Amino acid sequence: MLDRDGFRPNVGIILLNQRNQVFWGKRIRTHSWQFPQGGIDRGETPEQAMYRELHEEVGLHPQHVSIVARTRDWLRYEVPDRYIRRDARGHYKGQKQIWFLLRLTGHDWDLNLRATNHPEFDAWRWNEYWVPLDMVVEFKRGVYEMALTELARYLPRNDMRNRYLRGGVRSKDSAFAGPSGDDFHAVTPMHMELPPGASFDPDPHTG
Repeated sequence: MLDRDGFRPNVGIILLNQRNQVFWGKRIRTHSWQFPQGGIDRGETPEQAMYRELHEEVGLHPQHVSIVARTRDWLRYEVPDRYIRRDARGHYKGQKQIWFLLRLTGHDWDLNLRATNHPEFDAWRWNEYWVPLDMVVEFKRGVYEMALTELARYLPRNDMRNRYLRGGVRSKDSAFAGPSGDDFHAVTPMHMELPPGASFDPDPHTG
């Protein structure tokens, strides 16, 4: 389902734990990390699509979360031609997204990356709110910055200590310098330590 400009309606999900850290998922069989997201089906509201995608991608149900906020308007990104199926080129341009900020009211063990037969992630972790954008596929980074910035006003003030710079700006020790002068270290996927309750499983449907 595309709009007349060639953008598919979509939702993005920023899931907070009680420490205001965010769910950060590694896309299956890749080295890129992202937030849960997915398309809005015909007849669905953005909220209905958000709950469906929340279950399909991370195994959570409505009773496991509360809605903190959502973006006021659609945020758009274009997808480069090399990522678009040949038969869709010239019609499909990209995604337009409503982003939701959710609070996890359940537990880490309620998360399940294998809730469906078509998992999106093969690992996850809790990350500080201002995520390192160079772990995100390049064409989504602008939307991530807009969504995180708009929704940050709903976080407690004492959680606003660190921010990110766009990908590619890092020092020799892989630290990111925030606008306040604070630094934090971006952990590369290869050396990323997963917390209790996280998972890193091979796709059971391959091999």
